[in-house]
Amino acid sequence: GDVLCEATDESQERLSQSGQGQIIRAMSAEDQNELLHMQLQSRSEFETCQQYVKQLGLDMQLVDLEHVFGGERIVVYYLAEERIDFRELVRQLAAEFQTRIEMRQIGVRDEAKLLADYGDCGKPVCCNTHLSAMPPVSMKMAKLQKATLDPTKISGRCGRLKCCLRYEYDTYVEMRRELPAVGAEVITNNGRARILSQSILTQQLVVEMEDHRRVMINATDVLTVLESKGSRRREPKDRPDASNSAGRNRTNPRRRANRPPSSEDQA
Repeated sequence: GDVLCEATDESQERLSQSGQGQIIRAMSAEDQNELLHMQLQSRSEFETCQQYVKQLGLDMQLVDLEHVFGGERIVVYYLAEERIDFRELVRQLAAEFQTRIEMRQIGVRDEAKLLADYGDCGKPVCCNTHLSAMPPVSMKMAKLQKATLDPTKISGRCGRLKCCLRYEYDTYVEMRRELPAVGAEVITNNGRARILSQSILTQQLVVEMEDHRRVMINATDVLTVLESKGSRRREPKDRPDASNSAGRNRTNPRRRANRPPSSEDQA
């Protein structure tokens, strides 16, 4: 067959994990016809359920109605801000459809998983395709990746932060650890400078030289990171001449080794 991508250690671990549910048998033509019939039937049953909700005056929003394959029960998905007493609704639906009724309250992310189609990227939404679990996403992840903080651009179909903001977060964290902190004093090939900003993916730094010139340098151009408040020290391993410039740093090496980790170290 065709090689699609390299098999990483993480992907091989996931292949060994058991999937959700149990495979009973291959789907037959009769099963396909039954499934199609149930899907068509669910549409009319959903409208009927909405009518009952309106008659009973329940403060809830119906999202979807699903027939469990085999027809032994119907699952009704709904949104509600408060606890809903739907016992009367269940009794009326059970009498109408002559089957067991299960009411399942969901959140906005689950609603998108059930109903959303495509995201801003033009591809099917992740929660409706390959994501079996939806881990939390924080604004910190967007800030680290220099993404826009406009809520309308970093929010998904559910109105929450996009799940894809987490995909590359760990990589950004690892690559940031290879860079001196913003505000740190460093010794470069062209002299002493102060870090103004970082470009994590390109591993480049904007620095201010002693003559107040602002230039962009590569991370490998940093020979020594000097001790400064709120910053961390890093001496690149691939720079054999880094030890030669260490004499310019007046900080005691023993004190550097024993200093407590900064907030950047713990990120």
